[in-house]
This record gives sequence, C-alpha cells and structure tokens, in this order.
Amino acid sequence: MDGLARYAGVIPEFDRFVEAIYRPLPVTARINALKTDRDRLLSRLKVAEVACRPFAWYPWGMRMGTDKPGNLVENLMGHIHIQEEISMVCAVVLDPRPGERVLDLCAAPGSKTTQIAMMMENRGLLVANDPANGRVASLRSNCERAGAINVAVTRYDGRRFPAQKFDRVLVDVPCTGQGMARKDPAVLGRWSLKRSLGIQRLQVALLKRGVEVVKPGGTVVYSTCTFAPEENEAVVSRVLDQVRGLSLQEVCVPDLQGSPGLSEVGGSAFGEEMKRCARYYPHQNDTGGFFVAKLVKE
Repeated sequence: MDGLARYAGVIPEFDRFVEAIYRPLPVTARINALKTDRDRLLSRLKVAEVACRPFAWYPWGMRMGTDKPGNLVENLMGHIHIQEEISMVCAVVLDPRPGERVLDLCAAPGSKTTQIAMMMENRGLLVANDPANGRVASLRSNCERAGAINVAVTRYDGRRFPAQKFDRVLVDVPCTGQGMARKDPAVLGRWSLKRSLGIQRLQVALLKRGVEVVKPGGTVVYSTCTFAPEENEAVVSRVLDQVRGLSLQEVCVPDLQGSPGLSEVGGSAFGEEMKRCARYYPHQNDTGGFFVAKLVKE
C-alpha cells in the first residue's frame, strides 16, 4: 500500500478504494465515429460474439468481454480505439466543437487527440504536440489509423509552445501515474513525495503556457492520472495565483460518479474553489484514477 496510506483520511470509502486498486482493470474501448456508425458497429460485434456494453455516461465508450481487443479487425481498421474509460473524461470536459482551433499540448500517444478529432468531426484545426520523437511516431500512427485528418503534429517543448491563439487547450501533463496502478501496480512503489514535487514545476509551466495560448473566453482543461494533490490542486491553485483573468469552472459529468477536488490536505490549503475540480477514484466507476480541472480565460 506504499503511496496510498497518506490518502486514508482523504479518499471517501478508503477500504473500497484500496480493494479496487488491486483488481484488474476492465477492458474498454472508444467507438470512432470518424470511421463507423455506432449502432452498426455494436451489431457487428454482437454477431461476432464479442461481448460489449456501452457506458452509461458516454455513448461512444464501451466495456468489452475480450482479453485481446487489439486483435479485433475493428481495432485494426480504426473503428474502435482501445482506451481506458476514465481518460475519455478529458475531451468530454474540453467539449471541442467543429471548426475550432484546438491544442493538445501533451498529446502522445494520441488517445485523447483522436477523441477530440472525432468530436470536431475532422473540421477546424487540431494541433497535437509532444516533444518526444519516439512518442510522436505512435501519435502519428494512431491519428492515421483513426482517420483524424484535421490534426497537425508538432514537437515543441510545451513550456515554450509558440504564441498562438486557440479556442480550447488540453493540458494532460506527465505525472507520477498513481491512477494507473490497476494496469501497473509497480507505480505505487515508485511514488514518493519528492517525485511529485519534482515534476510539479513542469506541470505548472505547462498549464501556464496552456492558458497563455488560449483566446479570451477560451477553455483550458488540466488533467492527470495521479491522486497526489501536489500534482493536482496545488498546480491549479498556483497558476490561478500567478495568472490573472482565469476562472475555475465546476467539472460535473452526468452519470459518472466523482468527488470534488481538495480544498486542503495535510496542512496545505489550496482554497475552497478547488472543490470545483473533479477527482475520479477507481472504486467509484470501476476505472482507473483521474483528476480534471476546467479553467476559462475571462
């Protein structure tokens, strides 16, 4: 339980949370409307005797009763994209529209990029940025397989992304990844407060650049797959303190259970407005863990 004990007085139903952490993660995928019709795809999977059940909260997501979804012809053709359920929340909160200019600042390997392209109906401009050359290869491959043709791939250090003006920006930052423990339990042993504080500076700089390149009235979504408040509420709070003209909006996804962000923990106060953020814990929806904040430039 390394790295989790500190949350005993923070996470609701902590015993259920710990139990869920050590259960295998359900197999989930997203239906890609750029290449297929949802009802037709579900019918085809039923005929092929591949068990699948759409999410209650998101019509394009589904749980699948197969251990090897990557081998399905539907995946090879780009009709579905294997994606963890709770990571689909980011694009839903971002709510991109066809014809807009959107930036995915930390895009690789492209699950959220291709979801955003689908929501944009391949109209407008979607810039998918990632500085790592090796990761950009998988980003390009996933966009091509998904038929995401409105995507321009760039390789800038996100902290120094060129001055542009976007309608919406997703800042899904590198993090310590505690929320991925159901895929890789070893991440719990690797976590330390020193690691969280060490990566916090990068996270703050990436979020600041995200709000700098969004238009007035534009939306920035900040997300991580970790439970550490040092990488979540502390980052959002610091950026709100340093950048004028930002408002923190409430994150609420209908039919998806979550918890409010933390206003304070362990003697550190982040402010009551942090309760407008959302924390998604594994035991609440039988998923991984995620943190999401939504900021609007006034």
